[in-house]
Amino acid sequence: MVAVQRWEANVQHILLTERIAQAGIALLRKELPQAQIDERIDLSPEQLRALIGSYTALIVRSQTRVTSELLAAAPHLQVVGCAGSSLENIDLEAATRRGVLVVNAPRGEVVVASEHTIALLLALAQHIPAANRSIKAGMWETSRFLGVELYQKVLGILGLGRVGQEVAQRAHTLGMHVVAYDPSASMQQAKRAGVTLHDKAEVLQRADFVTLHTALTEGSSGTRTLLGAQQLHLLKPGAYLVNCARGGLIDEEALLATLKEGRLAGVALDVFSQQPLGDKTILSQLLLDERVIVTPHVGASTVEDRCESPPRWPETSSRRCVAIPCMASRRSRFRQRLHSSRVAAAGKKDAVCQRPMAQDSYGSQLDVCTTQC
Repeated sequence: MVAVQRWEANVQHILLTERIAQAGIALLRKELPQAQIDERIDLSPEQLRALIGSYTALIVRSQTRVTSELLAAAPHLQVVGCAGSSLENIDLEAATRRGVLVVNAPRGEVVVASEHTIALLLALAQHIPAANRSIKAGMWETSRFLGVELYQKVLGILGLGRVGQEVAQRAHTLGMHVVAYDPSASMQQAKRAGVTLHDKAEVLQRADFVTLHTALTEGSSGTRTLLGAQQLHLLKPGAYLVNCARGGLIDEEALLATLKEGRLAGVALDVFSQQPLGDKTILSQLLLDERVIVTPHVGASTVEDRCESPPRWPETSSRRCVAIPCMASRRSRFRQRLHSSRVAAAGKKDAVCQRPMAQDSYGSQLDVCTTQC
């Protein structure tokens, strides 16, 4: 506990590089009235590296890249807080090596991500973006935009974590039948969500609409290219595909080939393998296809989410993570993302894994920590 108390006493310089709710910043100033709190938005990587040296806490969302190079330039940094669920922009291994605690807000984006998924499902089914462009161009092409109903259609969900369950709930209200694939989900969890569990191949073969809700993980059992050429060919002709989770989950070259073969009726993407898109050829070709609807990773961007992400952060101890009090009230506890017991070797002797309700690659809640702690 001595190490934790010493850590709290030293947390006086806090840097915010992306916008969060003013209520969160006000709470930060209330919890640490003596702290230096700086908001520096839209810094370049070079500017951030030059600035980070004196800070003990860093608060980001999804755009700031917390790389090993940045961490090397931050000798006093003790904690990085991400006001969202994704940690893909943070080098967790480098943070672990340097004893930097990384925390996130896995519950904060659940509602907006699930609503954005349903919005894209409806936009695909009714050709809304193309119809909008058509009528604004002075045309009236009623027969061209023949849609399909979601009612009585089968929705396949890959990943039955918090977002997947929220999507299932909303799909039920639209009269859809929901099937899911999640190797870690229990029958009880599926029953609560009102879905039936199947293997991945069966979900892909049965579904009229498929939506992805998994984390992006590496390795032989990881989820990168969860949908490659083989899996995409399992989809029934005329199926629709939505990805509001992570860009690397779909092999984009295989997706383009499947579209060219005419197997898919439509695709909606909020995430990509490269963000921003830049000049990547495959992405440019996908954008040219009228059957592809795209949004710029806004599945976690609403006024409510910006205001509510901080209070939704789960609890671990209101004082032990006082470095980022703007992310929780005194009654809140943080989910601490310690990915190795090597954190203790780095100087925090009291630091232990505190993930009693961890998430696996598919976002499912587990009873024990699944990281290599």
